[in-house]
Amino acid sequence: MCGITGWIAYDRDLSDQQRTLAAMTRTMECRGPDAEGVWIAPHAALGHRRLAVIDLEGGRQPMAVAEDQREVLVTTYSGEVYNYRELRRELEALGHRFRTDSDTEVVLHAYLAWGADFTARLNGMYAFALWDPRTEELLLVRDRMGIKPLYYYPLPSGVLFGSEPKAILAHPSVEPVVDAGGLRELLAVAKTPGEAGWSGMREVRPGHTIRVNRAGLTDQRYWSLEAREHTDDLDTTVATVRSLLDDIVTRQLIADVPLCTLLSGGLDSSVITALAAQGLRGQGRGPVRSFSVDFVGHTEHFTADALRPTPDAPYAHAMAEHAAADHRDIVLDTAALMDPGNRDAVLRARDLPVGLGDGDTSLYLLFRAIREHSTVALSGESADEVFGGYRWFHDPATVGADTFPWVAALQGFTGRDGGSREALLDPGLLADLDLPGYRDARYREALAEVPHLPAADAHERRMREICYLHLTRFVQLLLDRKDRMSMATGLEVRVPFCDHRLVQYVFNTPWSMKTFDGREKSLLRAAARDVLPTAVAERVKSPYPSTQDPRYARALWGQLSQVLADPSAPVHALLDASAAQRVAAAEGDPDSVRGTAEMVLELNTWLREYGVRLKL
Repeated sequence: MCGITGWIAYDRDLSDQQRTLAAMTRTMECRGPDAEGVWIAPHAALGHRRLAVIDLEGGRQPMAVAEDQREVLVTTYSGEVYNYRELRRELEALGHRFRTDSDTEVVLHAYLAWGADFTARLNGMYAFALWDPRTEELLLVRDRMGIKPLYYYPLPSGVLFGSEPKAILAHPSVEPVVDAGGLRELLAVAKTPGEAGWSGMREVRPGHTIRVNRAGLTDQRYWSLEAREHTDDLDTTVATVRSLLDDIVTRQLIADVPLCTLLSGGLDSSVITALAAQGLRGQGRGPVRSFSVDFVGHTEHFTADALRPTPDAPYAHAMAEHAAADHRDIVLDTAALMDPGNRDAVLRARDLPVGLGDGDTSLYLLFRAIREHSTVALSGESADEVFGGYRWFHDPATVGADTFPWVAALQGFTGRDGGSREALLDPGLLADLDLPGYRDARYREALAEVPHLPAADAHERRMREICYLHLTRFVQLLLDRKDRMSMATGLEVRVPFCDHRLVQYVFNTPWSMKTFDGREKSLLRAAARDVLPTAVAERVKSPYPSTQDPRYARALWGQLSQVLADPSAPVHALLDASAAQRVAAAEGDPDSVRGTAEMVLELNTWLREYGVRLKL
């Protein structure tokens, strides 16, 4: 995995812009700690930071293909194409010759052989730019599910682009401005494809390409979920899911560096760990490495709640023993979670204040610890979206709510993680932003995209909508989080459940078949039961863990009180003064404002460190 950036300008010569390109490229150092490269021509400047995973010596970038001693195609590329070996054999049969063993070079030759339609042949997670010096055209490409990020900023005569907003913000012509639309997107918990949060900036939509030439920018979709009649019976469907998973995990074990799995002891991560263990043994590569996150005293003093009925550790250990994994727990303490340096690192990775607090910080610390032992990790992320794992999939009231189901499920929740994130924001500001109206408009847009089957009954039709919303909106929130926290530490995280073949197949499987045994994720459990211990296979879903240490809430409240007492804190421009005074006066317990505190602290740091200009 890597970090990419670049600048296309048709109205000026970029040959003397090495310093600007270097500044943009330098922001991607965390994503690519192993090497740096730049390529500059009169109208194109490409930058690359490399995390070496495949062909450690030969895969340096930006990479070019030459014909008759003239460069005909250049790329700055991030990601993995898991079927690159098959594609390479096809291309060699067509007469193409290769000088490296990297998937990057295969992508270059695939474009030369098949044109822009080559994207249909790629299986993987990727975000890259292709510059054709012959036509002076740029192609920006993002994978089908949006696993890897890619942002762009249109210019009057060209474009800026980067793996993360920070690369674009490093350009001197871009101001860190956030308007009302960006703030709505930040607060609405309704990820809108294409929206970047920053004024003037866009995100390449999953499954899309952006073509840039002298005539301007063109956005083209090359993949989306389709409605197809599912004709397989239950036994065939279960067998097909298993066959796909076996193939997917085997493909994603390709690496020339140490590899591991993320193991929580839940169904999703346990399936990936079990299949990875089988695959590695079959290749003679030894036991699978696995890692789990835990908190000091968490398992011993665990208290079940509405979200998390069981601690992870006992199930993770049972699965590790079952798979003969080389397992270790990464145990975090409250001091590390509250360390300002760690919290600032999370915000810098995000470029936006998301307000997930210890959920982000603990993931960042987990990945930082794993990076000391492995460069690549396989994750169970996205199985809940694919197979219908969240509780709200199975709650009639939530399914019937006329909004995003996760919004309906979380509205009014005031437990340990509780409190509205907007509780301290100025009522006038909230009225102007009209977050309910914004969510509703985005929800209607998403529903209008859903591909339906004409003969489906009302319940099947609604569950198809619910699945589509998760696969195109909610999953983006989780994939963004996983990408930013992992790449901030130079760790590549792969997500086998996002393979487009599996996603498309399961999407069209009837809901009645997805829940054939009356439980969540029936198909996944049936497809992999033979490789799991019974306790893990039967475990009820428990989300990513959160610290239960009361000292964390108290420390959080203490930091919030300091910010609220500081009249120079930039976040005051967004806050309800009277509500802030009540919190500062310690009216209520610290735990009751935990969610609000996380958001306010991140907003304050973001406004200060990024020099954000709000245009509301």
